[in-house]
Amino acid sequence: MTIETAVVQTPLGPVTLYAKGSALVGLEFTDRVARRAALERRLRRHLGRFETREVRDPAGARSRLEAYFAGERDALSGQKVELHGTPFQLAVWRELRRIPPGRTLSYSALAARVARPRAVRAVGQANGSNLVSLFVPCHRVIAADGGLGGYGGGLERKRRLLEIEGLTVA
Repeated sequence: MTIETAVVQTPLGPVTLYAKGSALVGLEFTDRVARRAALERRLRRHLGRFETREVRDPAGARSRLEAYFAGERDALSGQKVELHGTPFQLAVWRELRRIPPGRTLSYSALAARVARPRAVRAVGQANGSNLVSLFVPCHRVIAADGGLGGYGGGLERKRRLLEIEGLTVA
């Protein structure tokens, strides 16, 4: 199997995209070498052995990402993604995709949406296990007190993503 990749320059630093056919299966900030290696290990666990091949626009994700950073806030939402995780993780990730650009949701509200209101920590862990951040917008989940909470790409990136979407977060 071949996974198509591309490194895309963004205002938040370069990201590496991973696509299987017409679906995005991974995204990681390129400067986060250890996390990128972990992402590739997780992809191999779910997809089996694969080789990578660099292409210009894997699954159209580069074009969507560039449009998003050019101001088209909805550009990421139409991207086909292939998600691999537990049933609970998949439920969390589906709900993440329902949060519109320019809106946020607390971890506790997200837990309630997946019918597990007491599973706030588990929701946070599922959020952090998301292999296609930005396209599955884990940056839109914040703490109940309005603070940023956590973000695998770093809190400054999370703040900047929310600002790009027109939000100011404490």
